[in-house]
Amino acid sequence: MKTILETINCTNKKVTISIKKTDQILEAVKAALREPQKFLPLHEPSIGDLEKQFVNDCIESTFVSSVGKYVDRFEEEIAKYTGAKRAVAVVNGTAALHISLLLAGVKQNEEVLVPGLTFVATANAVSYCGAVPHFVDAEEDSLGIDPSKLDDYLASISEFAGGCCINKDTGRKISALVPVHIFGHPCKIDEILEVTNKYKLEMVEDAAESLGSFHKGKHTGTLGKLGAISFNGNKIITTGGGGVILTNDETLADYAKYLTTTAKVLHKWEYVHDRVGYNYRMPNLNAALGCAQLNRLPELLRSKRDLFGKYQEQISPIDGLRLLSEPPNCSSNYWLQTIILDEANLALRDEILAILNDAGLMSRPAWTGTHKLKPFKDCPRMKMTTTGSLEKRIINLPSSSFLNR
Repeated sequence: MKTILETINCTNKKVTISIKKTDQILEAVKAALREPQKFLPLHEPSIGDLEKQFVNDCIESTFVSSVGKYVDRFEEEIAKYTGAKRAVAVVNGTAALHISLLLAGVKQNEEVLVPGLTFVATANAVSYCGAVPHFVDAEEDSLGIDPSKLDDYLASISEFAGGCCINKDTGRKISALVPVHIFGHPCKIDEILEVTNKYKLEMVEDAAESLGSFHKGKHTGTLGKLGAISFNGNKIITTGGGGVILTNDETLADYAKYLTTTAKVLHKWEYVHDRVGYNYRMPNLNAALGCAQLNRLPELLRSKRDLFGKYQEQISPIDGLRLLSEPPNCSSNYWLQTIILDEANLALRDEILAILNDAGLMSRPAWTGTHKLKPFKDCPRMKMTTTGSLEKRIINLPSSSFLNR
């Protein structure tokens, strides 16, 4: 590793940076994690005796598929924790988002506004509806959708016709917007809601990463018409694979349960299906794991916050970067601990990733902008200036909840 100052050309300006910064970051991460002696994945689940007890009980009951006491219990407890009137458990977060969009009224050949800075599942769910993802830019503070830019953009490219927001360039209706709470941090949801109301759009929250995160006392995923949460193996709690639809509308919740149970008409023995449905219900076995994990959520959230504090203590003295923290008036779950490099230091990202991973500290960049991916490269979009910059400057650090012990 060089120890001299090296001049590089960055964003058309001559910027002098110290190559030693990579060593500083490595030592800071090691110190926060108490000099780990083994390979650390980015995020591992924390599974204990209670999980084994619940799963074993489910196995012994023989109700391991989509019917059983743990599915009902998991739905009730998630609804209670989040403050939503209803929760409908499904096989994964993408399925939850897909059904949420359908229930919000998204139809074929309509456009849905989604951030470019998100996991591909957000755009995939829109496509499952036969709709078109329309990509919008992010903002620096929370990494979520930039509501001010979005408002200006819609003012320039849309018009109202028949009470609907129409894209003047494509002639298609823009029917909904999907904000994402990136890495568990609530986005600027109040301002985004103002934009959706102004342009008569439905809002469906992608809260896949943000179980345990609150905005002004309200849980993420409960502020729009519907919300979707993920319980994948890398989330703050897991059901192995799984997701949940949140809504305050009892009628929508009933319809969600019907649609995700192959649109089967309730009957003691007859198999009658009166529309095309989806085999999306969460198995009881997965829900058993989830019930135990949910019991431990307060403990896991405390551990996540403590881990952030350790990273902050070690990393904050290093100039040229910041550690992503919860926005004002919010409580974040700190799902993935995240470094954001300054623009002047973006050339160091790959070197930092290499040195951390070589040391057994699994670290990753942000996703490639979804608008750049092959299935979506021809979709409508606004100028993705901030998204393009952020994806070059983000590094996720080892974030498992047990790392602060």
